[in-house]
Amino acid sequence: PYLSTDLFSLTYNSENLSLLPSLINTFILTVVSLVIAAPLGIFAAIYLVEYAKKGSKLVNVIRITAETLSGIPSIVYGLFGFLLFAVALGWSYTILGGAMTLLAGAFTLSIMILPLIMRTAEEALKSVPDSYREASFGLGAGKLRTIFTIVLPSAVPGILAGVILAIGRVIGETAALIYTAGTVAEVPKNLMGSGRTLALHMYVLSG
Repeated sequence: PYLSTDLFSLTYNSENLSLLPSLINTFILTVVSLVIAAPLGIFAAIYLVEYAKKGSKLVNVIRITAETLSGIPSIVYGLFGFLLFAVALGWSYTILGGAMTLLAGAFTLSIMILPLIMRTAEEALKSVPDSYREASFGLGAGKLRTIFTIVLPSAVPGILAGVILAIGRVIGETAALIYTAGTVAEVPKNLMGSGRTLALHMYVLSG
């Protein structure tokens, strides 16, 4: 009996408790976060697998850093995002002395999912047999051409798995977004406005 068209109204109020603004914000945050994190993660993985020397200290530092970032609680990411993007950069929507915006939330989430995408992409690239690369080189293809025409297409299933896991983390995130994207129950006019995702909407309503 509680399912009605009002539940999907574009404007939220205490009467209809509409989910639509939160759904739209979730979609926007997911897309923007992936646009930032996916290319960085994939290109970092390509560097680690194809270009970096085996046993390089830089590679070890990057891997340890990625593992460390994966274990940090999301509330810490939220506080970091608030201090960096809101307070230090002072983006437009002023609240609590800072700026809670969808863009700040997207950048914070992209930092959170970057290690996940990078590690899964790295494992996917490693799983491509060396014989593929050798055959490509034997036919006269250069390293860059081999990577983009042979290696990457073969690794797409593994990379997509990492992207899907990252999407799941973005959709389910609440703690990091309280301090960065804010809790305004509406669709902002642009990325410099505040808005809540569906998970954050459910959390706020439960209180």
